[in-house]
Amino acid sequence: MKLRRFNRGLLGLAGLVLLLGGGAVLAAGLDLAVPSWWPWSGPDDVLLTRAQRQRWRDEGWWWPTVIAVLGIVVLLALAWLVAQFRRGRLAEVLVDTGDGEDAVVRGSALEHVVAADVATLEGVAKPRVSLRGKRTAPTARVLLLLEPYAAPRDALTALTDEALRHARTSTGLPSIPTEARLRAVKHHARRVT
Repeated sequence: MKLRRFNRGLLGLAGLVLLLGGGAVLAAGLDLAVPSWWPWSGPDDVLLTRAQRQRWRDEGWWWPTVIAVLGIVVLLALAWLVAQFRRGRLAEVLVDTGDGEDAVVRGSALEHVVAADVATLEGVAKPRVSLRGKRTAPTARVLLLLEPYAAPRDALTALTDEALRHARTSTGLPSIPTEARLRAVKHHARRVT
């Protein structure tokens, strides 16, 4: 979710910069009335003059600075690219079958089973479960939407004593560290007549 927000923010910022830059060049190119502080004054004006392009060429610090800045841009782009392929959720969980072999359970299947167990609890609506971490030591994040009449303590107790215990037993894991978040379902006030 955070990566998706970051991507949208980055694309929005890049789009805004391109739109403003393109608008400035277009306004000058169409010979529109532009303010005196505008960087380009008309269609015959160039974006960068020859003097501006060659201004720092003879300085000793110029090329190392350019190369360092471009290197940082490349490293940031590579880090962003790697982050795109990193999975947020656990794809599979490794289960020790006890006979020396291992079995694999899809992470989404285990998430669905835990969510189904929690959904049977009274007062819990639309539970969301996501598994993260390693295949041999998964961690869980659980979001419980509680109805107005639900008791949070009972929901947490049932989550740990029933749903997560079933998941630990079925996968043979000694523990599944869990972060549970509780939220109330939005509801309308009742009318009293």
